[in-house]
Amino acid sequence: MKTSLKFLAVLLLTSTFTFAQNISQRIDSLIKDNYQKNPDISVSVGYIKNNEAFFTAYGKLSKESQIDVDKNSIFELASITKILTSNLIAQAAIENKIKLDDYIDNYLPEQYVLDKNLKNKIKIADLASHQSGLPDIDFGKLIEMNPQQPVSSVTEKTLTDIINTCTELKDYGKYRYSTIGYTLLGQILEKVYGKNYDEIIREKILVPLKMTQTLTKDFNVKNRTMGYNPNGGAQELFEWNVTAPAGLVKSNAMDMITYLKSVLNKETKVGMASVMTEKIIYKDEKREMGLGLNIVTDDKNTIYMKSGDSMGQCSILCYNRVQSWGIILLLNQRNPKMRQDLLDKIYTEILK
Repeated sequence: MKTSLKFLAVLLLTSTFTFAQNISQRIDSLIKDNYQKNPDISVSVGYIKNNEAFFTAYGKLSKESQIDVDKNSIFELASITKILTSNLIAQAAIENKIKLDDYIDNYLPEQYVLDKNLKNKIKIADLASHQSGLPDIDFGKLIEMNPQQPVSSVTEKTLTDIINTCTELKDYGKYRYSTIGYTLLGQILEKVYGKNYDEIIREKILVPLKMTQTLTKDFNVKNRTMGYNPNGGAQELFEWNVTAPAGLVKSNAMDMITYLKSVLNKETKVGMASVMTEKIIYKDEKREMGLGLNIVTDDKNTIYMKSGDSMGQCSILCYNRVQSWGIILLLNQRNPKMRQDLLDKIYTEILK
């Protein structure tokens, strides 16, 4: 009987490995085919299933480079940073530093003076689910001023002017994507922990998970990819300042799979916080939102995801907790359609 049980265990382990290997080969084939059709766009992909990780990548660091992209190549996460920020918010809630239903009034830096119509109105969870109703930064104007580094001119004064002159929340309780909301979440974290955002994200995510190649302020590294706008023109990676909690992070497939491993493990601090971020905070006829996460449900699956777009790169992270898989896609061009097409094909043809 012991021999039979051992044989069965080996057989199950082998079949599981073969199944996972087959998935990774099919993902690789799909990404390779896309690259052959679009040789100017580099792609790096990481996939995890039951804690086993697989990687594939095609392209060069830039159009002028001879160096191949791989799982360690640095890309711009852009708004995927927001799910790291929301994870930190959830960790703060678990630590009883905040409550998600707390109003933001007493957590904001003293330079913010909320109008009487806004007092005791906006909750922390409202900021994290993009339904605060606050006016946002005008990215259109910023891009006109400086298309390479549009957020470079955003200062503390820019933010206080926007918040302090707001007298009405015209669409409170309705979804409207917000950069300023996540900037305020970062400032709330700074107040409750008495540290700057960079220190907090390192202490609570990057260092404990050993995400040593994930970069914040300093990203002048040799394995950094170049960004390209939709027309193929060179685009610098963003240098975020006060708006860092909304889009700061640069990383690679290797480190983001490390993050996903922790997300899928409910025993870790990041995993416990992730479970909290997955609870539905906002719902309308078009979408369901957790804390920073889009929630997509079909007959058999619930997928949690977040995309990121800068002026020159785009990315997407998604995972299925029940089936214990996750994936990160990183592209060195702002091409949301290609990103979504790749994810749709991987999901419908391979993972579903």
